[in-house]
Amino acid sequence: MLVRLLILEDEEDLAGALRIGLQREGYAVDVATTCADATHKLAVWAYDVLLLDVNLPDGDGFAFADDIRSGRLDLVSGPDLRILMLTARSRLPDRVRGLDAGADDYIVKPFALAELSARLRALLRRETRGTSSVVQVADIVLDAARHLVRRGQRELSLTLKEFALLRYLMTKPGHIVPAEELLEHVWDEHADPFTQTVRVTVGTLRRKLSVEGEPQLLETVVGRGYRLREQAPAGTS
Repeated sequence: MLVRLLILEDEEDLAGALRIGLQREGYAVDVATTCADATHKLAVWAYDVLLLDVNLPDGDGFAFADDIRSGRLDLVSGPDLRILMLTARSRLPDRVRGLDAGADDYIVKPFALAELSARLRALLRRETRGTSSVVQVADIVLDAARHLVRRGQRELSLTLKEFALLRYLMTKPGHIVPAEELLEHVWDEHADPFTQTVRVTVGTLRRKLSVEGEPQLLETVVGRGYRLREQAPAGTS
């Protein structure tokens, strides 16, 4: 599931606009303006996708992608990192070069945020069990494209962070997910690991998921993390 993004873009206005727009889509977004800065961030945090400009002040996006795919860079994300190139170079040889360097997709500037979001959702579908932007666990249905969540016939009103948290948990139904993993994938680099932000967000999400006697599907496993059940525990209400 694509949740945490790194934008490597030296045009600060564009990077800022992309960050705001993608955060509104529910992603955790960090920004780097140089290859050196991006290399540092990739060595510290696990990202799901890299949005990579080609023309950079201290390097070349094609070479940077090749360094990632060849293993010359020490990445926390490892080989699972997805790369989406952002560039004004529209010629066929450039697009071929970008894909050959290791990009999973290639989008030409200028582009609409809606197109970028759609391409990200397409990358997301490669990571989930389904074949569309709609994911279901038990009677919870999440539509990433429309940013809607339903439990049964009830539509849930979630904050962006609650939506992103639920979306990540729905990729690992039945599995215990440590708080550290959630902090790494759902929050950005500015999140304080010593706060109770994960616990508080899980608590508000849990209350919204289960009302009016509905069985609780999101549980805390003391000392280990959180689990989204694929079915309600027997005898619960």
